[in-house]
Amino acid sequence: MIRRTILTLTLAIAGLFVSSTYAALKKVIVVTTTASFRHSSIPIARVTLAKLAESSGAFTIVEECQQPEIKVPVKPKKPNLKPDADEAAKKRHENELKKYEAEIAKWTPEMEAEVNAKQKESEDAMSKALEPLSPANLKAKGIDAVIFANTTGMLPLPDRDGFIKWIEEGHGFIAMHSASDTFHKFPGYLEMLQGEFETHRSQVPADLVAGDTKHPANASIGETWDLKQEEVYLIKNQDRSKVRSLWFLRHDPNFKDKAGHFPVSWCRNAGKGRVFYTSLGHREDLWSDDPALPGRVNPVETSKQYQAHILGGIKWVLGLVDVSAEPNPDVK
Repeated sequence: MIRRTILTLTLAIAGLFVSSTYAALKKVIVVTTTASFRHSSIPIARVTLAKLAESSGAFTIVEECQQPEIKVPVKPKKPNLKPDADEAAKKRHENELKKYEAEIAKWTPEMEAEVNAKQKESEDAMSKALEPLSPANLKAKGIDAVIFANTTGMLPLPDRDGFIKWIEEGHGFIAMHSASDTFHKFPGYLEMLQGEFETHRSQVPADLVAGDTKHPANASIGETWDLKQEEVYLIKNQDRSKVRSLWFLRHDPNFKDKAGHFPVSWCRNAGKGRVFYTSLGHREDLWSDDPALPGRVNPVETSKQYQAHILGGIKWVLGLVDVSAEPNPDVK
């Protein structure tokens, strides 16, 4: 009888511990909607974030803002010819122009009307998909942080100023890759993020330098981190006195004549809130650690490092790891 009582109490205590652990999970919304270019790595990013949530036990994804599945017919676009085009480019342009003229000849007023109708339907669906980001919903559901995973364009948030205010009131924002190619015309977002996508060129190897080896987003990788291939962003409009550099480049691989500090990943305090961003995450083989992934160039070890990198950033934003976000503009 005594043994049975002890066993019952033990199981009850274990149950309470498990319940309290899950109750304490930080609540996160993941956003993968796009208003312009859409990365092919987004489906893998969604799977990876779900896996990290489950394996870490640090957070739970309570909602996802996904892309509405509405196909808008695309009107043919007239090809352009660069002024310095060589003969081969001129020949290609000539062939493309013939195809364009044949397609545009078939374009009817009815098709134009269909495009406009579908475009409106798509915009309405996008607005509905982003309703979970209203300040009222974020507060009502006790959301701790929002993740923008490879978002792009001017997303129709329900209240974009209210969203920034919600972050600054003490919540978190985590962003990957093209999240810096989002809201170019929204100063409040750019000020909060402190870095805006300017351009990129071909995918290249990248030799990253650590701005802070102690931050969890360093993921114990160390002083340097060498990537076999990635789409490297050139970032503009960053005030380094407002960010803590986590990873950067001394030479942008696409602009060999330029030396200096090229931001790759950083964190900062935005009011009472926390912000983490990494420009990495274009390629599927950074997000996925599946060794059989088609087209893999970066080794699985690098994929696991990337996952640890973003998980470290997520944990810091959620307040699960407390390290300094003091700006370090002198890091070179």
